[in-house]
Amino acid sequence: MPRPPIRRAQWRRLLSYVRPYKNLLGIALLARMIASGVFLALPALIQHVVDSALSSGEMARLNASILLMLALFALIAVASMVGNYYTNVAGERVVNDLRRQLYAHLQSLSLRFFSEQHVGSLVSRLTGDVTTVRRLLTADLVRLTRHVLTIAGGVLVMLLLNWRLTLFIVAGVPVFIVVSLLISRLARRGGRRVQDQVAETASIAAEVFQNVRSVKGFVRENYETARYVQATGNVLGAALRQARLHALLNPLVDFLFLITIALIVWYGGREVMGGRLSSGELVAFLVYAAVIGQMFADLAGVAAQFQETLGATERVFELLDTAPDVQDAPGAATLGDVQGRITFEGVSFAYDDRQPVLRNINLDIAPGEILALVGPSGSGKSTLFNLIPRFYDVTSGAVSVDGRDVRAVTQASLRAQIAIVPQETLLFSGSIRENILYGRLDASEADLVAAATAANAHDFIAGLPDGYETTVGERGVRLSGGQRQRIAIARAILKNPRILLLDEATSSLDNESEQLVQEALERLMQGRTTVIIAHRLSTIRVAHRIAVLQRGHLVELGSHDQLMARGGLYARLYEMQFRETDLLADGAR
Repeated sequence: MPRPPIRRAQWRRLLSYVRPYKNLLGIALLARMIASGVFLALPALIQHVVDSALSSGEMARLNASILLMLALFALIAVASMVGNYYTNVAGERVVNDLRRQLYAHLQSLSLRFFSEQHVGSLVSRLTGDVTTVRRLLTADLVRLTRHVLTIAGGVLVMLLLNWRLTLFIVAGVPVFIVVSLLISRLARRGGRRVQDQVAETASIAAEVFQNVRSVKGFVRENYETARYVQATGNVLGAALRQARLHALLNPLVDFLFLITIALIVWYGGREVMGGRLSSGELVAFLVYAAVIGQMFADLAGVAAQFQETLGATERVFELLDTAPDVQDAPGAATLGDVQGRITFEGVSFAYDDRQPVLRNINLDIAPGEILALVGPSGSGKSTLFNLIPRFYDVTSGAVSVDGRDVRAVTQASLRAQIAIVPQETLLFSGSIRENILYGRLDASEADLVAAATAANAHDFIAGLPDGYETTVGERGVRLSGGQRQRIAIARAILKNPRILLLDEATSSLDNESEQLVQEALERLMQGRTTVIIAHRLSTIRVAHRIAVLQRGHLVELGSHDQLMARGGLYARLYEMQFRETDLLADGAR
């Protein structure tokens, strides 16, 4: 379905990014207009050479005319360089502002948004689309303005020179406009398709790079290459359709222009033969017609480029107009220091309009208590976990901290009281120091080392060639799983939260790493309200209570001994999973 034409409000929004740099673009446009104005003077100079210098046969007059022409060429070159420089400066500043705004807006969006988006698509919009918008708002805008003003000035000079010949140029304008508008409209839709296909290829590449171990482990290099080749083929198809449009546009405009030139030569020749026009005036007029014709052709290209670029603009604005589904309430209070009581009151939750994931959960977690969440896969453990830092808002009911509904306080102040150690620890690609300091950016060296020591990480860090300055690689790939987990624990210790959310996963670690991580976790949990998604019996044993979930319902709650005595779901899970796992682990020891 065709998209509606861009509205004035959208144009005003686009131009708002240029407004802070209007002086730079004004200088660029002035320089370009000086170059164009001088260029428009050249046909008059050529007329002087033909009608005066050549007719008189005086070399001195011819030499003076050529020297003046060279000086004008130099002025055109200097003015063009100035125009190009200030256009590029303004363009870089515009793209910098837009990219910053878009990135900051992406940071404000909720977890739900990122769970529904491809990373590659977001990166494509943040880089390629923003750069395309930059060209639209600076270089193309300056070119469009310059061409319109130059054409207007050229037509005015031509009218003064010979209004009858000028009518041949003016008569072709309506045809030119109709052709340009038709192809420009097609170019806009095609430009959007190209950008969408490019984003798709970026998504595939990003997904493969993030899961390269799985790709190689399953020997799927050829399969993934075939996927990418197919996606790039779609890009090529969309780009070739655009190329056909551009290939059609320029020859059409050139054909119209050449017909106009032929008519001018025919009519102008008659005027010269009748003594009503000098040879120099005809030559000058033809040069003006060539300049104006070239400007018209280029203007058609700029107009098509404008429409094509609007596809990228729409993609950027779609992101900027996406509102976070989790927002601070008007007048939301700041949550200060807390004791750490977490209460779920009649909490239900569903993703979109699908079947509820949680149903009427009532649970009170005392300050300093360690609560383990247990249940079959898909029972709602992770969802319940994510409601505490308000990554999602409940569908009904309320989650409160120290009796205050988490929706009534700012997200930043709530999450400042919470530290999360995820199941799969992904580090940033900087140094170990930077990754630990992520917990508290202004921490001292002593605090940093103390946190690493408490997390059983200091010794292995000190043994590395660069110590705390060691680069961990993208997502921490240069470190083992146990080392990454201990760095994540050190980061949480450094933050010193009152509430700890722990998606515990030690089953994939060797015995020594598991013991070190477990010791670090026990230090981390001391005196903190802790909610753990439990995978191992060793974790459940340290929990004060165990909450058992099934199909979104809280079906059991109590200590390990209490739940085992009941012989319910927890007891069956323990018999099937936890005891078998730990017997195997004990045997390995």
